[in-house]
Amino acid sequence: MYLRIAESVHQIVTPVLASEGVELIDIEYRREGRGWVLRVFIDKKGGVTLDDCTNVSHQIGDLIEVKDIIDHPYILEVSSPGVNRPLKNISDFERFKGKQVKIKARILIDGRRNFEGTLTGYDQGIVRIAIDSKIYGIPYKEIVKANLIYDF
Repeated sequence: MYLRIAESVHQIVTPVLASEGVELIDIEYRREGRGWVLRVFIDKKGGVTLDDCTNVSHQIGDLIEVKDIIDHPYILEVSSPGVNRPLKNISDFERFKGKQVKIKARILIDGRRNFEGTLTGYDQGIVRIAIDSKIYGIPYKEIVKANLIYDF
């Protein structure tokens, strides 16, 4: 059920976000202490503003109601992915080349699963990361989690 709702929301919000010039980063739908929460994370070049989040929230909230995707009370939250932005798509690994990242792999690669270093690019299904002057190649399909690391 949770996955079905997230997939349905993904399908209806993608065109709205594109028309607003923002990118869908992630959707979470889960039960928390205060009830059901639907979180939609958006981003755009230069970052999203409170006005972007408010505008998108009103539009997708109305769409969810019209399409009757969620038939029980829930809280809709639309926000930026934050400074430690998740990297979800191949385009993210190309876009953030040169940035500090943290990657967790599903399999062992050179004896490790966790990598923290400089993203050097993506090529033919392999994400490359430089750590202490060594380049590691991580198959994109084996990445469990990847995030930017914001350096304060």
